[in-house]
Amino acid sequence: MIIRKKIPFLAFFLSLLMFVSMITVPERASAEDALDINADAAILVEASTGKVLYAKNEDTALGIASMSKMMTEYLMFEAIKDKKISWEQEQTISDYVHQVSIDTNLSNVPLEAGKKYTIRQLYEAMAIYSANGATIAIAEAIAGSEKKFVDLMNKKAEELGLENYKFVNSTGLNNKDLKGKHPEGTKPEDENIMSARSMAKLASRLMNDYPEVLETTSIPEKEFPGKPGKMVNWNWMLPSLDFSYEGVDGLKTGTTDFAGYCFTGTAKRDGLRVITVVMNAKGKNGQGDYKSRFNESKKMMDYAFTNFSVKEIYPKGYQVKNNKTIPVISGKEKSVSIQSESPLKVVVKNGEEKMYKPRVKIDKKKLNKEGKLTAPIKKGEKVGVLEAAYEGEDPYGFLSKSKTASVNMVTGEKVEKANWFVLMMRGIGGFFGDVWDSSVKTVKGWF
Repeated sequence: MIIRKKIPFLAFFLSLLMFVSMITVPERASAEDALDINADAAILVEASTGKVLYAKNEDTALGIASMSKMMTEYLMFEAIKDKKISWEQEQTISDYVHQVSIDTNLSNVPLEAGKKYTIRQLYEAMAIYSANGATIAIAEAIAGSEKKFVDLMNKKAEELGLENYKFVNSTGLNNKDLKGKHPEGTKPEDENIMSARSMAKLASRLMNDYPEVLETTSIPEKEFPGKPGKMVNWNWMLPSLDFSYEGVDGLKTGTTDFAGYCFTGTAKRDGLRVITVVMNAKGKNGQGDYKSRFNESKKMMDYAFTNFSVKEIYPKGYQVKNNKTIPVISGKEKSVSIQSESPLKVVVKNGEEKMYKPRVKIDKKKLNKEGKLTAPIKKGEKVGVLEAAYEGEDPYGFLSKSKTASVNMVTGEKVEKANWFVLMMRGIGGFFGDVWDSSVKTVKGWF
């Protein structure tokens, strides 16, 4: 009787064990659960290297709302650099821009039809107060119409290597909010979409190519001529605002019914700059609100600044053991030294400094069939790359999926081509050397 009672229990236990063993847990689940980011998508990136420190659903295209204005800003800075427009250039407000700008249900500064405003004034209204009418006015100043500007946005996104995106207007509003004048070729229900990864890429390029953007995005409030007068930055994580966070100086919020509450943020502390993106952020109750996007961004920023730092692990001129030289053919010297062109910096998690190993990759196109460089060779000529090979588990990689932590490996000195006499003597020496080696082998064969 006792045995019969135990057998069903044992069978049940073994069945349960087999069922549990069949359950597969995604590799990144534990990391995501540790941060507990309440958003449809999110990404955390170290800005200088593009190293992704955390990601959730990062390659799915979702609504981006007014974060779209970062692309408008990029094209505006580019147009100013190319002298197509200027900061003090005045733009006359069209009826379309006026109608959008007086809609109090949208983020706006009222703009009078027929009145002129400078590009600088319109830009500050866009970057600080997310003014939609001002954004369209900038688009018209650059391209003549919002339709043509949207074409530029999509073209530039492709040039920047973004993926999983679509721009249908310059502001990020739902097209139905554009007073029936949404760009030709788009539908009333359309809205801009992009993945969190591409959003972070756009933010990175904007800051790297036009770092002056942070001079404006870091302004907590500013006066605008006319009504409403004072513009308070929608980025409430700026120091002195409601969700003040040390080091935050940008970049752009976004909110629509379709996209939810979104935010692309950036902050810098102790030489470490991070970029964060949250899309459709929510609170613990599952509902989105203004503070949820900042709370979720804060989680990622805290995680980065507490656990990571940028460190130089190999200095400029670094040589890797067993990879210090490359053989040379037809040169005055038979080899040339190779070294790192610049310091190699990586984002290191606390306690993992020794988990990186140097790895040299020589460009095979530079070598002949025998694996040698051909003289003449210039000093500082690139011959490959030095990589920092991480020996731990890295579930996230880099912002650009193909990238690794690396710097160029270059030649340490020049190698001139040897003259004909030297090459001839080497040939003769090589010939007799081969004869001698052959003779030695033959003699050894006798014994």
